Amino acid sequence: MKSIITKKQFDVIIIGGSYSGLSAGMALGRSLRRILIIDSGKPCNRYTPRSHNFLTQDGEEPAVILQKAEDQLVNYESVEFLNEVALSAKAITEGFQVTTTTGVKVYSKKLLLATGIKDIFPKIIGFEGCWGKTVIHCPYCHGYEFKGKKTAIIANGDRAFHLASLVNNLTDQLSIITSDRSTLTQVQLSKLYNHHIRVIENDVAEIIHNKGVVNRLVFKNGSTEDFEALYTAIPFEQQTDIPLILGCEMTENGLIKVDMFQRTTISGIYSCGDNSSPMRSVANAVATGNIAGAILNHDLTVETF
Repeated sequence: MKSIITKKQFDVIIIGGSYSGLSAGMALGRSLRRILIIDSGKPCNRYTPRSHNFLTQDGEEPAVILQKAEDQLVNYESVEFLNEVALSAKAITEGFQVTTTTGVKVYSKKLLLATGIKDIFPKIIGFEGCWGKTVIHCPYCHGYEFKGKKTAIIANGDRAFHLASLVNNLTDQLSIITSDRSTLTQVQLSKLYNHHIRVIENDVAEIIHNKGVVNRLVFKNGSTEDFEALYTAIPFEQQTDIPLILGCEMTENGLIKVDMFQRTTISGIYSCGDNSSPMRSVANAVATGNIAGAILNHDLTVETF
């Protein structure tokens, strides 16, 4: 991302310049709104080599999609970029003030949080090296590439059952690893049994892999088993504490609470992308960013027209 900032006052500051932030930026730039996109260059999906299930971009490298978007946005003269980390933000009489880690202060009438989330990796040796490659979170984003493979789901309870119901359509070699005593109900266990899905009550200690390609799981009891793909539901946290500092209400799942138009519970603040949606995909990020951009332009128009 190019830093070409020429002013300090904007209609909208977008914190986060990945897919959702850039999508909102395009909608606003096409409406001649003065916007600033602040981004540090670390998108949530930087671990994965390919992006899928996004029409016209299926199988493309995530970095290539981002570069295409940036190349298109620089053609809109009212869009500016700042390659930094937004350290803090606060409400002021005229709108909002955002301060970066280098002390740059910029101002806007509205604020859009496209900050994404941060995955919290479990203490499993080899996990991070496989994340986004053969250890995956979403059957829609990556499942097709592992169809027919020997697959495990590392999860428990309702989450494990939900994932199993989806992944079952992609492979008939499926197991659930609960990493503890199973919390699956008898009804769920019965359905899993009928679909020949094993439940393994064991903890994974290590993932043996070759450059991110899973070969074998080593359990804490010393046993091992070969697998070719792993699904897992891991916890996450907001990428930044700015939403909380600004007073944005959060959902019980730790996402920023928004309405159907991407407005948060704080007037003048909007949110889009992974930080406010459980549907983690490039397509959804672009869609919510597009909505946010349109609504921001609408709200700015209502205030001045």
